[in-house]
Amino acid sequence: MQARIRKLLKQRNAIMLAHNYQPPEIQEMADLCGDSLELSIRAADTDAEMIVFCGVHFMAETASILSPDKTVLLPRADAGCPMADMITPVALSARLRTTPEMPVVTYVNSPAAVKALSTICCTSANAVEVVNSLDTDELLMTPDRNLARNTARHTTRKIHLWDGCCPVHDRLTVADVAAARAAHPGAVFIAHPECRPEVVDIADAALSTSGMIRFAAESDATEFIVGTEVGLLYPLVQKIPGKKFYPASEKMVCPDMKKITPQDILACLEDLSGQVKVPEDIRIPALAAVTRMIDLSR
Repeated sequence: MQARIRKLLKQRNAIMLAHNYQPPEIQEMADLCGDSLELSIRAADTDAEMIVFCGVHFMAETASILSPDKTVLLPRADAGCPMADMITPVALSARLRTTPEMPVVTYVNSPAAVKALSTICCTSANAVEVVNSLDTDELLMTPDRNLARNTARHTTRKIHLWDGCCPVHDRLTVADVAAARAAHPGAVFIAHPECRPEVVDIADAALSTSGMIRFAAESDATEFIVGTEVGLLYPLVQKIPGKKFYPASEKMVCPDMKKITPQDILACLEDLSGQVKVPEDIRIPALAAVTRMIDLSR
């Protein structure tokens, strides 16, 4: 199966991307693994004519936003994101009509049409930097209330919340972390900024998935409790084999991130199914919001 997929990828001048939460067999086959935005940026810089994105729908949309001349394939059309589904352009437009004018900072884990209505995008790694770069006293941050609350602690701006969240990260509790620490005394606890503020409060560090990998590699510690989707344990073990990693909770599994199979990838490469193309009237304003963030980070 892997050989057939690699052969088709070469024939179609395609690059295969896999998010850090994808199953091990998918990550093993990918050309690039990492955070969703990081992957889209790196893929845009290649001469590949096609992108096979093993992740969820908003990630494939972001790849389409950044690479309009490339064909973007999502092997499973039903691989979505509950958080991204918690906001729509219609709902955001309605909210903006009833609040004073202010910038809109939108997490990249969101639909392209919502990005198109936003001032600037952010990631979990640069949310504080993005918010502090704005010349404003107030702003609306969408769609993750936990990321917004965790960001608000590091800025003097008043952040208005959108009531959305990642169900996987939101379900991690202080009690879960206490149980993990009791099972692994001395282990360093790293949490994702999508976790609840009270969970981030007790973390040794709050980091994006790529940030967690870098932190664990550079840390003197040898054991880590990982407060994010369990799929991240695979790249952690692969890239840092001399250290031990434990899930903060076995319940931190995203069903959508586990939907894509090698059979799905093979099928989409054979018949070019699952194409994701963001219309230009949405792509251009969405690109402006994403580009503002990228330029700031650079």
